[in-house]
Amino acid sequence: MPKLRIALLMGGISGERKISLKTGAKIYTTLDKNKYEICKYDPKHDLKIFINDTLNKKFDLVFPALHGPFGEDGRLQGMLDMMGMPYVFSGCLASALAMDKAKAKIIARNSGINVGRDIILNNNDSYNIKKIIKKLSLPIFIKPLLSGSSVGISMAKNDKDLQKGILNAFKFGNKILLEEFINGRELTVPIIGNPPESLPVIEIKPKISQWFDYKAKYKKGGTEEICPAHIPNNIKKEIQLLGIKIFKAVGCKDLARADFIWSKIDNKLYFLEINTIPGMTDASLTPQSAKVAGLDFGQFLDKLIETALNNKNV
Repeated sequence: MPKLRIALLMGGISGERKISLKTGAKIYTTLDKNKYEICKYDPKHDLKIFINDTLNKKFDLVFPALHGPFGEDGRLQGMLDMMGMPYVFSGCLASALAMDKAKAKIIARNSGINVGRDIILNNNDSYNIKKIIKKLSLPIFIKPLLSGSSVGISMAKNDKDLQKGILNAFKFGNKILLEEFINGRELTVPIIGNPPESLPVIEIKPKISQWFDYKAKYKKGGTEEICPAHIPNNIKKEIQLLGIKIFKAVGCKDLARADFIWSKIDNKLYFLEINTIPGMTDASLTPQSAKVAGLDFGQFLDKLIETALNNKNV
């Protein structure tokens, strides 16, 4: 059998470039070279070469190990659709919707999934700090609307923190999300396949930060990640069902990871966001969940590639 020719995209130009390079390196070293012929491209430097090779059909499938804008937000996916090139992960529309945290929450709410209170601010909007605090209460999370890996996110415990966090978040985009803090346990569930099925639920317990920030995510020992999560069976089943529900509602394919908070106040699960290209470094959550499900990382990647090839991008 001839080897499958794969274009592996890694790096890119978003604020998550470093994580993307780590994800791509992990994927490259893990993929079975007896099965795959792998060409690596960094869109920051190799975009013209990649487009030329795509048009010349030098590979069979694109594996975008890119996070953030221009990789995970639908723009790359739309370009590949126009070229007729199959790729792993969600299509153009689902990628764009999932990347926009506010729109993903609207879809979740309309699907009957609980979401926290929030306020959207545009860069030119006037706003009143006291009114924001009155609506959302403290503490408040401040998030760039179109970024991941906790880049640009902060938690405000007072009005000065809130003002500072808003100004900082706008460095990463023209829209930001102000979101109420929900006191609870953070749980995440990867969804894989077409039709989708859930992998084991993971509980995230930051050890060096008060919440799951960039440092807690990527510093060794920064977070305790418990998989499978030590939670009641009914909560496990509910979060797995909700994960599949939001996966379908957004229109995802191949793989995504849905994040939730299990509230200590009302015992309900609240949707936070869905990631269409989850991290795949040594510290990443999705490979850990796949391993508990019986898939080592190589088998996990094989499954993603097989699934992508068996389903047309939409």
